[in-house]
Amino acid sequence: MQTSAIEEALMDLPPSSKFVYKTLSREGSMTLKQITEETLLSSRTARYGLSQLEDNQLVESAPALHDGRQTCYSISHRSIGDDRTGYPEQVLVKPDSARKRLDAFEADDPDLRLVEISTEYDEGHVPGAVELDPRADFFDAGTRTIPGADRLEKILGERGITPDSTVVLYSDGYNEFAAFVYWTLKYYRHRDVRLLNGGKYYWTENQYPMSETAPTVTPVEYEMQPPNDHIRAYRQDVQSALSADVSIIDVRSPEEYRGEADANARANGHIPRTVNIEWKSVVRECGRFEHRQAIEQPFADAGITEDDEILVYCNVGERSALVWFALSELLGYPNVANYDGSWTEWGNLVDAPVETCDSRDQ
Repeated sequence: MQTSAIEEALMDLPPSSKFVYKTLSREGSMTLKQITEETLLSSRTARYGLSQLEDNQLVESAPALHDGRQTCYSISHRSIGDDRTGYPEQVLVKPDSARKRLDAFEADDPDLRLVEISTEYDEGHVPGAVELDPRADFFDAGTRTIPGADRLEKILGERGITPDSTVVLYSDGYNEFAAFVYWTLKYYRHRDVRLLNGGKYYWTENQYPMSETAPTVTPVEYEMQPPNDHIRAYRQDVQSALSADVSIIDVRSPEEYRGEADANARANGHIPRTVNIEWKSVVRECGRFEHRQAIEQPFADAGITEDDEILVYCNVGERSALVWFALSELLGYPNVANYDGSWTEWGNLVDAPVETCDSRDQ
């Protein structure tokens, strides 16, 4: 539905529907409770407004990711023109598109590989998906550093992936494991890698087909390209950024940022000069990515734009990889790097500066 059609459909709806639609457009995915708190509408009025929007296919609903008893509402992809919120299929694959290509995923064809990054692959996966266990296969020598080139060549080759393969990745949770593997493949300059929007959670909650059968895969040879250090930040890059015009973003929870939560490191807190923009701001409760305006808003509020040089970090690089993906791949910000050492490295250094909200306020 194009913008003019949306306006025409809204014209005949009650004021509560228009108000709720405008709120969802501005704030992104919300539960009924969040809608009532934001709009000050009664629960009954907000629910009626939502029902009218759903009847006109202007909003869609899905169970909240971490509390299936709640429902989250968001602007329907069908109701918004691609110019506003659509993301290119070459980067982010729609679940409906993936479902239509299940026969291709199930074929032993190195041109197209679907990969689940999960420890629960055997309990059910998208038909045709091959398994990548983030613990057993991916993290080098039991640490959170990414595999070396030789090891990754072996891992990818065993799964029938060549440098020319189109690789579609997904994981559970908010797709953060998948985003980390996506970032890693981009670091090693794999040409065609994509994420399945919504990941395993959205796929299962919407009752798309599942399988417990592992596909037949013919191993191949994979030859790695030289890495792209433009998208990866190291400790020395962060240290240099502390005295340079660089935006450093801590995407962990506010409690972790303030030093109130145990980060499993020598010190709790955050890197000085950082701003805290929680990683969940780029995704909806249903697991899919927010629309462009909702992703951009918290960064714009912090004074961060696409012209900035940006470093993102979390605890081990996974949540920050999801934010890197949103900024770099969905919004097209040209200078975003993921510090995958993150707090696991920085917080264990003896001489690295650490700040908490208490120490900053003193």
